[in-house]
Amino acid sequence: MSLTCKQLLVKSKEKTLLNIDFSFGKSFALIGESGSGKSLTLKALLGMLPSELESLIEVEASYQLERGKSIALVPQNPFTALSPLTKIGKQFMVSPLLAQKYLKMVGLNIDFLTRFPSELSGGQLQRVIIAMALSLEPKLLLLDEPTTALDEESKGHILALIKELQNVCGFDIFFVTHDIESIENLCEEVGIIKSGMIVEKGQTAEILHHPKESYTKQLLESGFKNRRFRA
Repeated sequence: MSLTCKQLLVKSKEKTLLNIDFSFGKSFALIGESGSGKSLTLKALLGMLPSELESLIEVEASYQLERGKSIALVPQNPFTALSPLTKIGKQFMVSPLLAQKYLKMVGLNIDFLTRFPSELSGGQLQRVIIAMALSLEPKLLLLDEPTTALDEESKGHILALIKELQNVCGFDIFFVTHDIESIENLCEEVGIIKSGMIVEKGQTAEILHHPKESYTKQLLESGFKNRRFRA
């Protein structure tokens, strides 16, 4: 599958907040600092921009983009994504039988349907969120920094799970993050966003190891987490 965004423009009355374009095949990461426009991009793709903002979106894909059907979102914080007063099974939008199927796909047994979110760890909760997203059978999976609230071990398991599920289910991935480490083995292509504009984009390995723009070099040198990249 493939997706091309010819233009994604978002304006307020005072200024242009976002003006980007991108194209990718299976997986794309949008990397930038806080306030760079990552979350705004996700909201625009989901059709969830505030009414006071003006937007223009020109997207071509091998599938029709429709929130809740062809597009699903895995949010940043699994602890706030679910109702704490409702059992997991009641929060799925599909039948109990299908809910069981998707829980098994993410490595959880059916007993989790009878539990409350507070009874689960962060990694388990994020698996539940992923199962709920998969139950929509999406063509495009949006990932909003899905490992930020997790410890390093859980983070690694979740990233490996997403990659495995992509191979099984065939959905495209659009991953926004400030954590370079999380996308290196998951996304084939990457864009670097600064102040609402993409300043560099290309194959992930090329961008990470041979950046051309000074801003990209600064991000990599800081490593966000003082990380050293493999040669």
